[in-house]
Amino acid sequence: MTDPTTTDADVPRPLQNARDRAGGRGRLLGAVFGDLRAVDGALYAAVAATPTPTLDRTLRHLSHAADHSKISFAIATALALGGKRPRKAALVGVGAIAVASASANLLGKRLVRRARPDREAARVTVDRHVKMPTSASFPSGHTASAVAFATAVGVVLPPAAVPLGALASAVGYSRVHTGVHYPGDVAAGAVLGIASAAAALAAAAATPSARTQALLTAARSWPRISIGGTLRG
Repeated sequence: MTDPTTTDADVPRPLQNARDRAGGRGRLLGAVFGDLRAVDGALYAAVAATPTPTLDRTLRHLSHAADHSKISFAIATALALGGKRPRKAALVGVGAIAVASASANLLGKRLVRRARPDREAARVTVDRHVKMPTSASFPSGHTASAVAFATAVGVVLPPAAVPLGALASAVGYSRVHTGVHYPGDVAAGAVLGIASAAAALAAAAATPSARTQALLTAARSWPRISIGGTLRG
């Protein structure tokens, strides 16, 4: 009896197996993202189909007022007229808006390039309509900036955390309610806003205060004593 022969099909192929596993993971990831997009679209359609005549005008005005972070800048101006801590909160909040806006518009939207929702197909009532932006849908820049401001100011000035957080949440929802964003865009904008606030707070913590800077300047100009004991200018 002859021994069984080994064919090419019987030889282990590590590279092929690795490719198969990578392809399987890619298909699974694609399926997961497909399901998430389906849920996102269903939530958008549910909001569009729910009649809320009392809220429509209010949320439309809120969404419009949040253009270019006008609400946040107005609040920052009011805080700047207060004491030292409110002024610091206003400064960090504005810095967080700058980080969030740049990250959303210059990075996120250009990378993802998600199309805006089809508001007409979803039958979003005209009473909710604001101008449909021409930029990509993902992430929501309005939400990112509002959440960044609320988070940064809330950390520096805790009493403002709850009202500003509620305002940021309302701004985010208004973008879905008016039909210009999917809920997923708003969720991503909120995450980006929190990260932007953290970056602004870290930068503020790393920057010496005015008093510390004055002491450092005085120390640099102070005559230094050399090893031999003579003064050096």
